[in-house]
Amino acid sequence: MSDDALSRRAFVATSALLAATKLDKTKAERRPNDTPRITPPAAAPLDDLTITDLQAGLTSGQYTARSLVEQYLARIDSLDRKGPTLNHVLETNPDALTLADQRDAERKSGKPVGPLHGIPILIKDNIDTADRMHTSAGSLALATSTPPRDSWVAERLRAAGAVILGKTNLSEWANIRSTHSSSGWSGRGGQGKNPYALDRNTSGSSSGSGGAVAASYCAAAIGSETDGSVTSPSAACGLVGIKPTVGLIGRSGIIPISHSQDTAGPMARTVRDVALMLGALTGVDPRDAATNASAGKSYTDYTRFLNANGLRGARIGVVRETFMGYSPKTDKLMEQAIDVIKQAGATVVDPANLPGVAKIGDAELEVLLYELKADMNAYLESLGPNAPQKTLADLIRFNDEHASEEMPYFGQELFIEAQKKGPLTDSRYKTARAKCLRLARTEGIDDVMSKHKLDALIAPTQGPVWLIDLVNGDGGGGGSFTQPAAVAGYPHITVPMGLVQGLPVGISFVARAWSEPTLLKLAYAYEQASKARRPPTFAQTAVA
Repeated sequence: MSDDALSRRAFVATSALLAATKLDKTKAERRPNDTPRITPPAAAPLDDLTITDLQAGLTSGQYTARSLVEQYLARIDSLDRKGPTLNHVLETNPDALTLADQRDAERKSGKPVGPLHGIPILIKDNIDTADRMHTSAGSLALATSTPPRDSWVAERLRAAGAVILGKTNLSEWANIRSTHSSSGWSGRGGQGKNPYALDRNTSGSSSGSGGAVAASYCAAAIGSETDGSVTSPSAACGLVGIKPTVGLIGRSGIIPISHSQDTAGPMARTVRDVALMLGALTGVDPRDAATNASAGKSYTDYTRFLNANGLRGARIGVVRETFMGYSPKTDKLMEQAIDVIKQAGATVVDPANLPGVAKIGDAELEVLLYELKADMNAYLESLGPNAPQKTLADLIRFNDEHASEEMPYFGQELFIEAQKKGPLTDSRYKTARAKCLRLARTEGIDDVMSKHKLDALIAPTQGPVWLIDLVNGDGGGGGSFTQPAAVAGYPHITVPMGLVQGLPVGISFVARAWSEPTLLKLAYAYEQASKARRPPTFAQTAVA
């Protein structure tokens, strides 16, 4: 759920290639619910289709939920387990075809159906499902963990009629284990590869969700973010991704890092699809007090706010300082995007910088480490007496005892530092949290938006994604624009902005709490005006 507040930016998550055949073999042996290989049916290919496309096909009879599941399982088999072996799916749902048949029967009986009815959805492997799949955060320490009940996210997806197709790989423990990790690597799943260039990272920590959607294993997936882990892999994989206001989507049953910053979020190919997904996930979660604040501020249908002319009359601020200037080719795309936004009728305030954000420094990491210890212990306790591990200390001990499998490339220094922290009543924790809120909110996003009367702030989400590097861990990528909204707990949406040597780059729209309707409207208008997204080519490396 995080992206690098430790080394170069606020938790930029990246992926790294599995260099050993032994690990590929181990991964295959560890898939607990391996689905038999399926010959794709002779239906129209699903490559790059959206939820909207699939629903139209389900309505017309072109598809059934079963045919969609069969085709996506075949796609996963052909690209994840064979071919380029992208390593984005840890396990598929052994009950997926049964669930699809149920959805088809419901549709045939005339039961009212919603926008996700019969749609196969992949979810990140830190999101609990009370079924025959496991929830492990990619770690062998929880490889056999079967939670006693669904997470809020899983409950809402099932209520909306979606078919949970499987669990995606991720940066293990949402990239909070080590300062030298390779994003997209986990002990259970190995290293994920970017569908745009197989030697590149998919970023993280929702790396598998991003790579899976880009590779057409599904039309949409769920990720989770603490700082950049939905928006960063979405940008790296040519997708739209939204990290909503903290409290808009319930977090119960999600393996945590930080109750201050964690949230789930949808990842898809279009703004319309993430709007559909977002509406299915909102509501007050009885097990997550943070969602109480969303009452009266959330919607079950965010597509109502989509307007191709939504930029007309808007005031948009460009955040240049820190978040531009690190990649000339990315800056060129950003200047083109600014021109598109102006031509669509928006007033652009340039620059509209956030100088306070650079002063956050180590305060964010301090907050995350304190909350990691408290929140992880609480999550493990919620699994009940049969939990494979009971505390953060147990996880550290497991990693030490299984170091050859769990720590072949990087360690667990962040886990160790978190274990040393005291309770959340410590003055050091309170001081760090207050500093984060002051600099990200009061003296950050709130201040600049009020000063310039802005509807949103924009900047490149990040630069082109870096090469997989298991020796040195994550690197490159430039000044990610994930930290301001992440620390503030405010919404952030990224939209494809173009390609740099065949690698996707996104533009980010950020605003104050509960402004999802405005951000979706602006992002949709930009998307429709720019038409910048291109599908992946599965190239061996970036184009020259």
